[in-house]
Amino acid sequence: MSYERAISDEQPAKPPVSTEPVVDEHGPSERSMSLGERMRSPQTIASFVVAFAIILIVFWRLDIDFVDVWTQMRNANPLYLFIAFAVYYGSFPLRALRWRFILSNAKISTKDGYPVPGIVGLSEIYILSWFANCVVPAKLGDAYRGYLLKKNAGPSFSRTLGTIFAERLLDVVALVGLMVLSGLFVFHGTVPSGLTWWFVAGGALVVIGVSGLLALMTVSHRIEARLPVRIQPYYNRLSDGIVSSFSRDGFLKVAGLTTIIWALEGARVYAGAHALGIDLSLSQSIFIALLASLLTTFPFTPAGMGVVEGGTVFALRLFDVTAASATAAALLDRTVASYSVVVIGGLLYFITKRK
Repeated sequence: MSYERAISDEQPAKPPVSTEPVVDEHGPSERSMSLGERMRSPQTIASFVVAFAIILIVFWRLDIDFVDVWTQMRNANPLYLFIAFAVYYGSFPLRALRWRFILSNAKISTKDGYPVPGIVGLSEIYILSWFANCVVPAKLGDAYRGYLLKKNAGPSFSRTLGTIFAERLLDVVALVGLMVLSGLFVFHGTVPSGLTWWFVAGGALVVIGVSGLLALMTVSHRIEARLPVRIQPYYNRLSDGIVSSFSRDGFLKVAGLTTIIWALEGARVYAGAHALGIDLSLSQSIFIALLASLLTTFPFTPAGMGVVEGGTVFALRLFDVTAASATAAALLDRTVASYSVVVIGGLLYFITKRK
């Protein structure tokens, strides 16, 4: 593996010390990570068709008055709308800081010989990866984020991807736990029957993720031994990246930032709802935000398009919000947290040198 790109101006020209298996890992090619080609693929086109079909079915079944929906969105309170945007985009530096801590745990940092970008640079990479998630299905943005860090700092793609898997596991555990707690709180200890399946699905994700982590911590060497020899070095880097991300030294910082990030998700929904005059409490807003985020973990459509809008409308209806107002709130929230990323991330994609 070449380390020329991993050497900063302030450091001596020598590669970082590594105990990882020696392997010439180039990571994914630039062509395989081309968003233009991915967006034109039949799979991406089909996923958008499915997303729009879901949206139309949901709105048709609710007999939505789209004139009323548009009127409410057009008359949204600009101050609350600004707060929703500010809270959402203000979370990116916090996400970048959290990832920087996780990378440091995995020995991917400047002191380890890798010129990892600062908070601004990592925030830029984050927005680009979320842009990718919004325009192509299957969570390609996560792989794209790993590709961008390798391209800009030089660490192993497999090891970097391990830190992203670890981050995703933390998010799933946090959002499911907080969703259950907030759901029990806002519904006074009972769970509406329509939500039971989502709670079960979220719990299953947590069990699978934590079980996988425990397996990597205890029997990873046995799993590696059963893999083809040419795959073993990549698996070793990936598993080590995941496990080392949960270092005790920085875990409290990572856990604290994770809690703040998810609280900001609820604050975004709260501001968006109040922009439309919908009187949601902060606990209700957090529950809706967490449910919407859970729906994005099933990568059938770009950024969960269609599924998230429908799920948000359903959740708002549980709090006696009218169908038209629930639809307006769902579309407004998605405008802030998804559709705007397509615009801002798209512009950044065309002007940045990090892509």
